[in-house]
Amino acid sequence: MKLNIVPARAGVQWVKLGLRTFFKQPLALTGLFFMFIAVMTLVSMLPLVGSALVLGLLPAATLGFMAATEEASKGKFPMPWILASALRAGRQELRAILILGGLYALSFLCIMGASALVDGGQFARFYLEGGSITRETLNQGDFQGAMWLAMGLNLPLSLVFWHAPALVHWHGVPPVKALFFSFVACVRNLRAYLVFGLIWFSIFMGVIVLTISLVTMIAGAEAAGAAVMPAAMLVMALFFTSLYFTFADCFIATPEEVPKEEV
Repeated sequence: MKLNIVPARAGVQWVKLGLRTFFKQPLALTGLFFMFIAVMTLVSMLPLVGSALVLGLLPAATLGFMAATEEASKGKFPMPWILASALRAGRQELRAILILGGLYALSFLCIMGASALVDGGQFARFYLEGGSITRETLNQGDFQGAMWLAMGLNLPLSLVFWHAPALVHWHGVPPVKALFFSFVACVRNLRAYLVFGLIWFSIFMGVIVLTISLVTMIAGAEAAGAAVMPAAMLVMALFFTSLYFTFADCFIATPEEVPKEEV
């Protein structure tokens, strides 16, 4: 496996490939994404440990959707059990994915702990436990400071874990090395990732604004508010479909590597 340095325009290509692949199997990929969300929601409802378990399962779940994207890109219909690709692999890979999950959960909880030092834990409780939040709390300087700190620390964490599950699954890279290679790949190809992120942000905002405008004209403001969440979820499904191509373009299998068998 070797790192491939790509131009900034690769970010555009990743978005195009994600959209093209999604519309090859729109029902399957939409269903898999909502299944992924439903499972995470159910796990998060477990008392005491729900939020931590969701964080720990994210690397495995993200890998499962990437595997589904690979299947769809080949014209195949991804079946539901492909979401559990990491859990159905050999013992060594399963152990590596679980290590990644544990490291991600620990790192994220540390970020929440750091934010709690700013506002006494208000933002961390809202983020991890959910629920409503008052306008007064949202406008508090401490709460906003904790939110921006968490977002700032979460960016490098995302770069570290962006490719790590895929490197473990498709190239057999050990967990710690996978984290290092993932970060290096993101930094070396930062321009492409910036283009990729800006395009998806623009698509997300455009779809939300268009949804609100159209539904408000047809059915009123209350219906528009209800329509925002399904529209946002659809864009997220499209975004997750494009993740596989960021990985496939940045890492190239070397001739001595044995191809990964399909799950």
